[in-house]
Amino acid sequence: MLGAVQLGLLAACVVLFVPMGMAGWHLSRNKVLFFSGALFITLAVGVHLTPYFPSVSDFVTSVSSSSSGDGVLLVDDNDRSSCVSFLHDIDWEVKPSMDFDPLVHKNSLNYNKSWSWRRSSSVESCEFQRLKRHHVSDLLNGSWVMVAGDSQARFFTMALLGLVLDSERMESVRESLFKRHSNYHVVVAEMGMKLDFIWAPYTTNLTDLVMEFKENHVYPDLLVMGSGLWHMLHINNASEYGVELRVLRSSVASLLPISPEFGSVSVRSPHLFWLGMPTLVNSMLNTQEKKEKMTDLVTVEYEREVERSNILRKFGGPFQLLDMGSLSWNCGNKCTDDGMHYDLVVYEAAVHILLNALLIESNQKL
Repeated sequence: MLGAVQLGLLAACVVLFVPMGMAGWHLSRNKVLFFSGALFITLAVGVHLTPYFPSVSDFVTSVSSSSSGDGVLLVDDNDRSSCVSFLHDIDWEVKPSMDFDPLVHKNSLNYNKSWSWRRSSSVESCEFQRLKRHHVSDLLNGSWVMVAGDSQARFFTMALLGLVLDSERMESVRESLFKRHSNYHVVVAEMGMKLDFIWAPYTTNLTDLVMEFKENHVYPDLLVMGSGLWHMLHINNASEYGVELRVLRSSVASLLPISPEFGSVSVRSPHLFWLGMPTLVNSMLNTQEKKEKMTDLVTVEYEREVERSNILRKFGGPFQLLDMGSLSWNCGNKCTDDGMHYDLVVYEAAVHILLNALLIESNQKL
């Protein structure tokens, strides 16, 4: 580090040798004295101000560590929060299965899908991981997890349970979880986690659920919510959907760190995630009503209301987005049979994004 002592020695050399050099150029004595005095005063002031500024070497190091030659941001280990913006940088590989026959096999099950985080310096420096069961057990140990919403939330719940339960138990879970329009509750005793799926297809249902938390003074540790598809199909009014989202945002504010009801008592805030709507493939929707009401134009209007409501963290809101729209779009229409519900692997990617986001929020690395 270039400090005050080194700068002092440099200043002394400048003050000593520069006037000598100037004298060698046959300048008058008065000019030499003037320049040497000006140099001495300037360097003396600079040396005394040095402690109030970062050292030169520190400055150079900070600049070189913040960017590389190709302009890509390099993430510092001490500040992984910037990694959140790269969580959805995922690439998909979708290939026909070995026995694929295009004349016979037309559904998504006849394609093999895999995903991985994009190979770039920014993403690789974040060290995202596809978590194993024991990792999830460590991360969610003793937690109360709640997922509330429509069928998208139900698939997300299935993907999450697939990480913590064995295949035999998952068979029984699949039957119970997919009972039409019903709630589901399970306790994973070996990791002390309890999980609730709440059937709440409308945004107003989600607001009612939040108000129950407030009344009972009991909150989940991890809360995943999402809505929009049912409203689009059965009400089909984007501006009304936006109003309901703003009401939900206001009600969720009561769950955040300091609650006025408890005076100065700090209330532990749950981790909040918003399950975005998937990409809708209109031509594949399985009813005429869906094709007429759930058009690309209407979908854009609904997505715009999500942004305007400021419910998402990137717009100043409480929820971190799980972007099912981008995940399903990038996987493509070979990953869905009905243009709305996607193969489980898409929801599994969303689960891993959530788990890595939790690691970043809690400043942990596995």
